[in-house]
Amino acid sequence: MSMSLKSQSQKTAVISGGAGGLGTALSAQLQDEGWQVVLLDLNVDHLSTTATQQAMKCDITNPQALQECCATILSSHPSIDLVIYGAGVTAIAPIEDLKEQAHRRLFDINYFAAVAMAQAFQPALRASKGTHLAITSVAGFAPLRHRASYVASKHAMTGFFASLRIEEAKFGVKTVIAAPAFVATNVGNPDADKNGLTRPGAAQDAVDVVTPEQAASIILRGLKRGRSDIFVGRVARLSDVMMRLSPKLYGWVMRRTIQSKPKE
Repeated sequence: MSMSLKSQSQKTAVISGGAGGLGTALSAQLQDEGWQVVLLDLNVDHLSTTATQQAMKCDITNPQALQECCATILSSHPSIDLVIYGAGVTAIAPIEDLKEQAHRRLFDINYFAAVAMAQAFQPALRASKGTHLAITSVAGFAPLRHRASYVASKHAMTGFFASLRIEEAKFGVKTVIAAPAFVATNVGNPDADKNGLTRPGAAQDAVDVVTPEQAASIILRGLKRGRSDIFVGRVARLSDVMMRLSPKLYGWVMRRTIQSKPKE
């Protein structure tokens, strides 16, 4: 079943992590297709509110704040047709330097907030026969160097939404998992918070980087074509093939990469 992004009546999409580069790119392209978009993020000061875009400040890791935010959205929009789970942070460090507090905080943002948000919009998406769109990563199905926390959270996210896909199919709801490799969403702004966490997209070891606009275009094209899994970028596609055909080969490539890079 393909998904048409054009519609006779205006549809509504909700995007967490909406202030990031990929979130704003997805919003712009959805609006071009006639959608209304609601963007959620901690800081939305630089986002404009227009006839087709609403920006809402929300700490999605705060259960009460998220519940109130979702309730406001549901009460002000007759239909929710697409929910995009794009909020996420990363931590780049070897495992021996991993701090428990950072690990837990990363899971709160990347995994637990997405689960809570999916549950909050579950009835609305059943009513509209809409779509859950999880923005995971190559890290959702393959190991990555110096990103054990991030990889673990994205594996969890992939497992959750793959299971949700099975449960929601009988309600006519689609669940799509998009796995980008390297999207340049945070170029020149690698500053970490007190836990050592930062938005993805500023890695110095990134290869085959795509722009947020390119990534958004690939993802939305995949939605139109009715794909359940969307791999964004050449590295993502190759990693998927290697992990399915020969995990040992993928591991060998990753070890060679580690050996060829200077220590961070």
